[in-house]
Amino acid sequence: MLLVETRHAISPLEAKGMDTSALRANFQGEGMFQEGQIRLIYTHYDRMIIGGAVPAGRPVVLDQVKQCGTASILDRREMGVVNIGGDGSVTAAGETYAMSKGDVLYLPMGAGPVTFAGQGRFYITSCPAHRALPARLVRLEEAKKLTLGADETANHRTINQFIHPEVMESCQLVLGYTQFHGGSVWNTMPAHLHDRRMEAYLYFDIPDGQRVFHFMGEPNETRHLVIANEEAALSPPWSIHCGAGTASYSFIWAMAGDNVDYRDVESVAMEDLR
Repeated sequence: MLLVETRHAISPLEAKGMDTSALRANFQGEGMFQEGQIRLIYTHYDRMIIGGAVPAGRPVVLDQVKQCGTASILDRREMGVVNIGGDGSVTAAGETYAMSKGDVLYLPMGAGPVTFAGQGRFYITSCPAHRALPARLVRLEEAKKLTLGADETANHRTINQFIHPEVMESCQLVLGYTQFHGGSVWNTMPAHLHDRRMEAYLYFDIPDGQRVFHFMGEPNETRHLVIANEEAALSPPWSIHCGAGTASYSFIWAMAGDNVDYRDVESVAMEDLR
């Protein structure tokens, strides 16, 4: 029921020499959403875990993860859960949270085993924590919204901030998702870096037969990943992270690192990209 893959940290020097297969093996998350299973990727980027849980009508339980070195995954961690599927529920620390598509649940350190049930498709993010904070279910209407971009630059989008200092408190996890307005497909342009935090993207709601081209790498050594629906991209602190789709899509962004300042970025001018 539980499958965990470990991803070691890759330097920009190593990434320069990687072919497509190596880039995908190190930076792309595929096959995380399988019925009746929990599949996780344990990364050495700020010890972030990402993954998927698909109960498919039969509850699945996330408890001990060997890579964490604790009896239960949340003994020294916090977790963010996003439902990208049908109605379902998540149970932790004796509380059950009903979750519809788009809902985000924060679970604190010490919340114990986590049970996923119903028809949800649950995207899991987790990073180390230093103290226990209140659990909270945040629905879309409670998120802080930031609308950026324009139709003429194909990046008119609304950023929904959930696990975020302006909405709620966490130890180091910051999470939300971005939705595009009609006809827009470019995300996070101009590109940027944030050396003090890693980031992971999960692309979802990509129509059948369509793809997102996720751009990564140093600004003067860019690479790309071709991403299908419900696949992720891992972004090291030294890498840009932006993309464009062949059709409309949404993506979840999650960060961990030295701070929770969403604005702590170094912008990269378009003319400096190579």
